[in-house]
Amino acid sequence: MDRRRFLLAVLGGGAAFTVGGLSAARLFAGGKGTGTTAAATPAASPAQTLLLECFSDDDGHNLGPCNVRKLVLTDEQWHQRLSDAAFNVMRRNGTERAFSGPHEKPNSKGMYRCAGCDTALFDAATQFDSGTGWPSFWQPIAKQNVIQGNDTSYGMVRTAISCAGCDSHLGHVFDDGPAPTGLRYCMNSVAMRFVAFRVS
Repeated sequence: MDRRRFLLAVLGGGAAFTVGGLSAARLFAGGKGTGTTAAATPAASPAQTLLLECFSDDDGHNLGPCNVRKLVLTDEQWHQRLSDAAFNVMRRNGTERAFSGPHEKPNSKGMYRCAGCDTALFDAATQFDSGTGWPSFWQPIAKQNVIQGNDTSYGMVRTAISCAGCDSHLGHVFDDGPAPTGLRYCMNSVAMRFVAFRVS
């Protein structure tokens, strides 16, 4: 009798686990009204927890370190979340055409967040006109919120910049920027969204 109860419990628990796993990773992977089925969308890898710097939308105040789950999505889910142009840049390491996006320094105080996961990336106070046609900054809002990596495409050696919150490609950093850092974080407009501070 104990063995029968044990087997029933294992089989029942396994079925519940499978259904729960599908509902979390696949059943709701498609957007609203997409008609996407569980079998059509492969499950994304489990997300890890990151320690990033968080900032207030009110005035850009540094809220300190916070635990954030890295956003891990399938290509299909990224396509639903991003425009075609943003998907090409952020998930395929593309580059938008110069002067094609909003690149001028905004008149209001604010910051730029990742278009994919909302991680705080740059304070508008560090933005400058580089004349390149892409938004340029002399430092990120927090070093741990961005990731540097080697980019050897097109026969060049460059330092690529990605969002730490979702591994999305943002642009590159060069050593021809202004003081105080001498750096130029050359970003793609479509990879970011500007948030104007609510309190000046």
